[in-house]
Amino acid sequence: MHDVVIVGAGPVGLFLACELGLAGCSVLVLEREPEPRSPWKADPLGMRGLSATSVEAFHRRGMLHSLLKASGVDDHPGGDEVASPRSVGHFAGMMLDPANVDLAALPFRLPSPATEGVMTDLEAVETVLSERASMLGVEVRRGVTVSAIAQGDELVVARAGEHEYAARWLVGCDGGRSTVRGLAGFDFVGTEPQFTGYVVLATVTDPEKLRPGFNLTPAGMYLRTPAKGYVGMLEFDGGAFDRSQRPARDHLQAVLRRVSGTDVTLSDVHLASSFTDRAMQTTTYRQGRVLLAGDAAHIHSPLGAQGLNLGIGDAMNLGWKLAATVHGHAPDGLLDTYTRERHPVGAWALDWTRAQTAVMRPDAHAQAIQGVVRDLIGTRDGTTYVFEKVSGSSIRYDLGSEQPLVGRNAPDLRLQDGTRLGDLMREGRGVALDFSLDRRLRGSAMGWEGRIRYAAGPAIDDLGSGAVLVRPDGVVAWAGDRDPDREAFERAAGRWFGSPAI
Repeated sequence: MHDVVIVGAGPVGLFLACELGLAGCSVLVLEREPEPRSPWKADPLGMRGLSATSVEAFHRRGMLHSLLKASGVDDHPGGDEVASPRSVGHFAGMMLDPANVDLAALPFRLPSPATEGVMTDLEAVETVLSERASMLGVEVRRGVTVSAIAQGDELVVARAGEHEYAARWLVGCDGGRSTVRGLAGFDFVGTEPQFTGYVVLATVTDPEKLRPGFNLTPAGMYLRTPAKGYVGMLEFDGGAFDRSQRPARDHLQAVLRRVSGTDVTLSDVHLASSFTDRAMQTTTYRQGRVLLAGDAAHIHSPLGAQGLNLGIGDAMNLGWKLAATVHGHAPDGLLDTYTRERHPVGAWALDWTRAQTAVMRPDAHAQAIQGVVRDLIGTRDGTTYVFEKVSGSSIRYDLGSEQPLVGRNAPDLRLQDGTRLGDLMREGRGVALDFSLDRRLRGSAMGWEGRIRYAAGPAIDDLGSGAVLVRPDGVVAWAGDRDPDREAFERAAGRWFGSPAI
C-alpha cells in the first residue's frame, strides 16, 4: 500500500508526485497512456506559457536550470535588479505592450532568477518532472486505466483491470475528462460553450494570406505563429462541432476561410484537434480520501494561457498539506484549506476566460465593448493590471491578517550574505527568515525543526519586515515588524505546521 496514489502523469500529477516524494511519502502514479511522448506535447502543438509564479515554483525546488535547458532558453533574466517583463501576452487576442508595465506599482517585486515567464512545451516540463520524480523514488506505471474507486475509513482503492491499488489518499490529476472526478461523485458545474476552437498542423498552400499573430475578425479569431503550418482558430458556433470526431480537412479549411475572410487553402492536415470554452469547476476539491487537482477540478478555454499554471499552483498548494497529513503532524483542518484557498483562484480563471469570450463575440455589442477594452488595456494602468493577473502576482489568500505580505506569494527575499529564499526552499520545508539583530526567533523556530528551516541575518531589502514565516508552497504565513513578536510567530507556526516537534 502507498501513502498516495495519483491518477495522471501530466505536469500537474508529476509536480504533485515530486512534492510528496520530497516530503518522504510513498507515491504511485497511474497513467492511462502507455508512452510519455506525443506530438501533442512537443513543439509546436505542445507549446505552453509558464507564468512567473510557476517558474518560481520550479526555482524553489531547484528545477529551474533543468527547465530552462529543456525548453531551449538560455537568456532568462535574473540578477540584482528587477527587470521589466519581456512579454505580457494578450487579452482576447489583443496584444499588450510589456513596456507599459509599471514596476513601481508592484511593491513586493524583488530581483529573482524567476521574475519572468517562460515559453516551453509539455514534453520539456514532463521530462524535467519525470526525472525528478524518479530521483525521489516515485513509481510511475503507464498503460493503466482506472475503472473504479472504493473508499473506506482508512484507505481508498483504485481498480484498473484485474489490479487494485490501495493508498491512504488518492488524487485525480487526470485532465478535463477526469475519470476520477466522475467515479468519486464530484459535482461539476459551470457554463456551456460559445465557440469551437481548433489547433491545426497542416500544409498551408498560401500562408501569405494569413496575417501573423492573433487576429480578431468579425467571424471569430485565428492565430498564425512562426511555426510552419501551425494555425489556431475559433468560431462562434455555440460549441456545435462534434468533438468525438477528428476534424476533417474540408471542415477545417471552411472554418479558416470563414474566420479569416480569405480563400486560404489547406492542402494537407497532419494533426488537428478541437476545444471549446466550456467553463466548469467542481464545487469542492475533496471528497473523503479523494482529491482533485488541475483540469480534473476545473476546465476552461485556453484563452489567457492559465490552465497549466493553475494546475501547478494546485499541486504546490496541496503537496505539503497532504504530506503533513500523511505524516500525522498536520494541524486540524489543514487539508481543508486546499479547497478554501484554491477554489477561488480556479473560479477567477474561469471568469477571466469567460470575459475574453464575451469580448470576442462577433456581434455589434461585443465589438463595441472590445473597442473600450482595447483602449483600457492599452494604458499603463491597464497593462499593469493584466500583467498582475496573468503572472499570478495578484493572488492573495485570505489568511485572516491585514499585514500586506501575508497570504501573498513571497518575494525572493535575500540576506546580505547572498542567501535567497528560493534556495532555502529546495527541501520543501517552511522557512523562517529572521532579520532582527538579536536573532529573536531562533529558539522558537527550533521547536519546529524538520518542518521549518531557520535563517537569520540582515536583508538586502526586508520590505519593512523584521521577520517572515513562509509556507512550503511559498506563501507568506506571517510577517513581523522590526521588533518581531515571538508569541505571534509561534501561533502562526502552530497554525500551519502543527504542534512543536520538541
